Amino acid sequence: MSAVETQEVRAVAKWVRMSPRKARLVADHIRGRSVPEARTVLAFTQRAAAREIEKVLRSAVANAEANHGLIGDNLVVAAAYVDEGPVMKRWRARARGRVARIKKPTCHITVKLVPGSEPAAAPAPPPPPPPAPEPEETPKPAAEEKATPQAEADVTEKPERKRRAPRTRKEAPKKSQTSPDS
Repeated sequence: MSAVETQEVRAVAKWVRMSPRKARLVADHIRGRSVPEARTVLAFTQRAAAREIEKVLRSAVANAEANHGLIGDNLVVAAAYVDEGPVMKRWRARARGRVARIKKPTCHITVKLVPGSEPAAAPAPPPPPPPAPEPEETPKPAAEEKATPQAEADVTEKPERKRRAPRTRKEAPKKSQTSPDS
């Protein structure tokens, strides 16, 4: 049995001053996509990590074209992951002689590309379905056509609803403000 070798091209950006958790959110969006599609996704992603991952993707495509003779648009993002880097620990003075620790995380971004299928011409959309035939009106029987004027009036007029009188609150006899003794 012969193992099939697939060319894998990668690029790594180390010590990127960004939280790895935030960068992973963007890396998840491009995993498994073609390079042109991944570039489009990153261009319209508003997170700051998208700019950094886009740089790594461009570097990986440049590596593939220069070192392996591959065409950049035929590549697929096989893996995109973000590892934790060292955390820079700083401190800030607080009240009553105390210290607040500030953690400045870093991360290492890795993008791996593999050759994908040739970009085929976009398949033509299926033709629209033919318009449905309009139902033909059936002629009414002669008995229904000659309706009496009284029947037409019954159909068009709505019966009047009886309105009830608005409710009033029963007024209790008012107590006099002065007592009968005085």
